[in-house]
Amino acid sequence: KGIDSTDPLSYRYYNADEVVLGKPMKEWLRFSVCWWHTFVGGGGRDPFGVETLQRPWDESPDLASDPIALAKRRVDVAFEFFTKLGIEYYTFHDTDVAPEGESLEESMKNMDEITDYLLEMQNESGVKLLWATQNLFTHPRYMNGALTNPDVHCFCYAATQIQKVMDITYKLGGLNHVFWGGREGYQTLLNTDMKQECDHAAAMYNMAIDYKKRKGYTAKFLLEPKPREPCKHQYDYDAQTTMAFLHQYGLANDFKLNIEPNHTTLAGHQGEHDVAIASAYNMLGSVDSNTGDELLGWDTDNFPMDLRETTAIMQIIIKQGGLETGGLNFDCKVRRESVDPVDLFHGHIGAMDAYAQGLRKAAEIESKGEINRMVEERYLSWKVEDIGKKIEQGTATLEECIEYAKKKGEPKPKSGQQELFEMIRNRCIYK
Repeated sequence: KGIDSTDPLSYRYYNADEVVLGKPMKEWLRFSVCWWHTFVGGGGRDPFGVETLQRPWDESPDLASDPIALAKRRVDVAFEFFTKLGIEYYTFHDTDVAPEGESLEESMKNMDEITDYLLEMQNESGVKLLWATQNLFTHPRYMNGALTNPDVHCFCYAATQIQKVMDITYKLGGLNHVFWGGREGYQTLLNTDMKQECDHAAAMYNMAIDYKKRKGYTAKFLLEPKPREPCKHQYDYDAQTTMAFLHQYGLANDFKLNIEPNHTTLAGHQGEHDVAIASAYNMLGSVDSNTGDELLGWDTDNFPMDLRETTAIMQIIIKQGGLETGGLNFDCKVRRESVDPVDLFHGHIGAMDAYAQGLRKAAEIESKGEINRMVEERYLSWKVEDIGKKIEQGTATLEECIEYAKKKGEPKPKSGQQELFEMIRNRCIYK
């Protein structure tokens, strides 16, 4: 309805087909709804209280004893929600969409039945799967980890879920397959062999790569960093740690990263930091577009409503030309006090508008080029000085650096101009 609209169920800035820097807005943004927080989740439950959220699709008495019927009811609700929002992608964990059975075989059968129904709904609606992943952290069997579990039986059980998710991702035409190691870490070093656990995780990834190649699957593998919660320390701590792990084990050519800004802040960085560092090394695959509460020390999964942050993230995505097969997945949950189903619409619409506006602001900043020129000028000596060129080419010696320093004498302090950079950014964002 445009920027003057006060209707909370309308978009003020998001216009799917509007062309920004040569691409439709929906391609730059590629929004996705996550299944877990939106249609199942904990119902608002927290460590101090029970469920609060009103979810009428879960409350029918005739569905209480029929988990398959309930799962299909959620599918119906989900696709109605996607269609009303105009969102073209969704994401899920395996156990979000299909109930676990009494046996492994029953769980696999349930997954087949529900994904058949998902495929039917995809074909009817045109909505597509952005990515799927396996839940290797909720069931008690994974309390000590999955890929890093000290019991090989648990490791092999996890392999069954990974293989199944690879199969159903192919079946549903999913663009990506995400790995998140929620319990791949430790609570104490006293009982932990870190090297052995990381070796085992790498072995699982290598087996998944092998299976993908043998089956001819094309979904991109994405690894998602998080520093802690539920473990005290998780091995995929942040983007740089995760990239180092991938390089150490020769996996970097087969994976990119799925970055969640709230995880980044838990690692002690600014929300856009991991997006930036992953992009800098051509490892940014997708973004779980949420944010955290700076005053709380856990993963709050708020909807992203901060224009400064959405603009910063979209600047990075614009610089790399988009997210290829990735997107902006709303790994977000309404607050425990936002109990009405309509609050789900408010959260998604507000976040979509925040990113749409951020895209426009980022495009304006990039088109003007002022900040980029200032950054280039800050590093100019590396391009105009012969010694700088040689260092970057890897042909300089320590002796040449020392000779240059003696010749030039004491370096003169040069202002970083942070305040000026912030002023120029704010002129665009807040006008």
